[in-house]
Formats: sequence, C-alpha cells, structure tokens
Amino acid sequence: MSDKKDQAGDKTTQENKNNAHVMPEVTFAAFIMSLSTSALYHLGEIADPSSGKTHQDLVLAKHTIDTLSLLHEKTKGNLNDEEKGLLENIMYDLRMRYVNLER
Repeated sequence: MSDKKDQAGDKTTQENKNNAHVMPEVTFAAFIMSLSTSALYHLGEIADPSSGKTHQDLVLAKHTIDTLSLLHEKTKGNLNDEEKGLLENIMYDLRMRYVNLER
C-alpha cells in the first residue's frame, strides 16, 4: 500500500496496488455521514447500488436515526461546533423525512 495526498494536500488516504478500495479518513464527520447514508438507504432515498432499486425499511431507518440521537446525547460537550452542527442538521433532516413517510 502507498500513501497518497488528496487534492487539499493535508489528508492521507490509503490505496492498494489496483486502486481498488480507497477509504476516506476516519473522522467523526465521516462516521456520521456513513450513518446518514444508511438511514437514507432504509428510507428509500438511495438506490441499492447492485440492483438500482430502492426499498423502504422504516424499522431500520428509525434504528439508525435513534443511533445518531444516542451519539448526540453521549458526545455532548465533546464535539466542536462543526461536528455538533453536522450531527444536529443530519438528525433534523432524517427525522423530517421519516415523519413524512410515517403519515
């Protein structure tokens, strides 16, 4: 594996010889975005990449939203303003999408 600087020049990512799985830097924001993507998938907002089809699983969507809420509660006082804002905005957006589907 070789280190490669990204366009900004300040973050290092790992890539294998075939350029197969370039993983993003492990950050709180990346983790929150991953959970958000999962919730959007379960809300039917994002298609399955292998089939191109969407489906809804509101139980799993709610579970992921509840997980974000738990992280919000457990990280109080430990996040910088950017992380806190990201988490709160994502939670609000996902909750509104969930409520609109529950009607």
